[in-house]
Amino acid sequence: MVGRMPPTQAESVIKNIIREIGQECAGHGEIVSETLAAFMVKAVVLDPSNGFNMDRTLMKSDVQKLVKLCVSRLLDSKNPSLDTIKMQVYFDMNYTSREEFLEEHHRVLESRLGSVMREITDNRACAREELESLYRKIVSYVLLRSGLGSPTDIKIVREATAALQSVFPQAELGTFLTLSKKDKERQLKELTRIVTGIRLFNRDCGKGGEGIDDLPAILHEAIPATTQHIDAQLQTAQDQAYRYTAILEKAANNPLLSIELQPYMLKEALYNMRQYEIFLQIILSDIITCAQEVEMMIKQLGAQLELLKMIVKSKTAVPTSQVFPIFIALSNLWTSFQDETVLISVLSNLTTHLEPFLGAHELLFPEKVMQNLLDGLTVKTDVCRVKEHLEDRVHLVDFRKQEWLFPETTANFDKLLIQYRGFCAYTFATTDGLLLPGNPAIGILKYKEKYYTFNTRDAAYLFAENPENYIDLIREKAKKNAELIQLLELHQQFETLIPYSQMKDVDKHIKPITKCESSTQTDTHILPPTIVRAYEWNEWELRRKAIKLANLRRKATHSVQTDLSHMRRENCSQVYPPKDASTQSKREGGSRVPRPQIYIAGLCGGQGKVTSGVKVNLTRAVDET
Repeated sequence: MVGRMPPTQAESVIKNIIREIGQECAGHGEIVSETLAAFMVKAVVLDPSNGFNMDRTLMKSDVQKLVKLCVSRLLDSKNPSLDTIKMQVYFDMNYTSREEFLEEHHRVLESRLGSVMREITDNRACAREELESLYRKIVSYVLLRSGLGSPTDIKIVREATAALQSVFPQAELGTFLTLSKKDKERQLKELTRIVTGIRLFNRDCGKGGEGIDDLPAILHEAIPATTQHIDAQLQTAQDQAYRYTAILEKAANNPLLSIELQPYMLKEALYNMRQYEIFLQIILSDIITCAQEVEMMIKQLGAQLELLKMIVKSKTAVPTSQVFPIFIALSNLWTSFQDETVLISVLSNLTTHLEPFLGAHELLFPEKVMQNLLDGLTVKTDVCRVKEHLEDRVHLVDFRKQEWLFPETTANFDKLLIQYRGFCAYTFATTDGLLLPGNPAIGILKYKEKYYTFNTRDAAYLFAENPENYIDLIREKAKKNAELIQLLELHQQFETLIPYSQMKDVDKHIKPITKCESSTQTDTHILPPTIVRAYEWNEWELRRKAIKLANLRRKATHSVQTDLSHMRRENCSQVYPPKDASTQSKREGGSRVPRPQIYIAGLCGGQGKVTSGVKVNLTRAVDET
């Protein structure tokens, strides 16, 4: 903002500008914090319509112009945009996470008790009166640290003294004074927890507990009442936001109506209401966490008291090793109840102090004006808008380069950090800032490790064609309306305006865990085994082997045959296994008798009347066959 000035000089110039803005506003009866003034300076410089060049050094005239613009915006009491910025600054300065709040709360308590602690640990009492005074200081310290009653109430002091004497008699002060400072502090804290546990047990038995509030009962009533109040405020804010959205949605399709609504700053009012809704949801989430913690602690408290009753019963003496741990557990539980009580009170006060930042709505949009604007319109809730396009999903076949995520393919689908707080990026960019809730069921676009949702499938398709163009349009819109930087979580694009409550989320990138059906097969023993069987880890075993091998070099092998053992030597013989064989004992044979052959000649007749035949025997002899 201040060009190429050295850091120290630039810081000095900025401080002077902020101081001058504060003085100007104070002169007009408006008290402005330095944080708000610094935010407004940055917002005015970012707005391109104001004509500030961030690459050159600010001249005196530029500084005067900057101060004048900032003061005029800070004094505009009917501007929803200023109310939103004030709300964001107030919430950022007064809200911390649960863990940070409790840590700071305990640190403040320790600092307040520091002086009392030092009076005890630095004491060098010797006389009887001094020891009695020291003992009274220890009782006061126990009461102040436990928070169970005032150290000025005589009844409470007597009860605490009696409980302390049962575990730390006054006669042990001499031993206590000989301890080191750290040991004294440790023993004082331990005595406080034990005495607190004793008083809580006596209160449960109806034998004491003077000045101890019934915190579980108080929280049991306070948490539902606070939750109900915030729920009512949240419902009212959402209903108002739905009405603004319906009017702006109609104006987006009607240029004439859009021009008529411009003086009303309807979009700025929508941003204000949406920011209020987001803050209420954050507070409500913390209160729900408180309710869960309290419910769990009530059960633990009852269990510890019942266990202590079973151990003590009607005994006159009980080993300290059995009861002291339970007393300490009771004290820790009660401290947690006190923490939850303070946290609920702080969250409730924070909710109450956010309401004044909604004053411009009643001035700009009285009920009569709203009814005229809503005439003929259907007011849709965020849930209704999501249900309208629940079945219109992105088709993956239409995209080759972009990556889309769906509930069935992403394990941590609900935990992804959606850009622009889940509002539709395309609608916001093309309608000059209309906030419509995105529908993750349509599909979440992953672009440059960031995730975007859309209210319709058509919006998703158009945005995916040229995401950089729409991202630039949103960035330019945020320069004109600085409250959008926190509302839409644009910290990475405007790093100098990161609120404290969101600094821890800047580098928090939750990567999607995609799911798909897959299978894999691993071959058994892909590589040959590399186990060295001769390896020996024990160096003493290696030493024994080395000695054995060294000794073998000086050894010789001898053999002897004796009369008694020569018949016992090992013998071996070789046999032939039986084999399959066959023999022929006779031969099959046969003989054949010659076939008789007889030929008779002259049967055909001759010239004479008498036929005479001649018989010839042609049969061969037996020995010729």
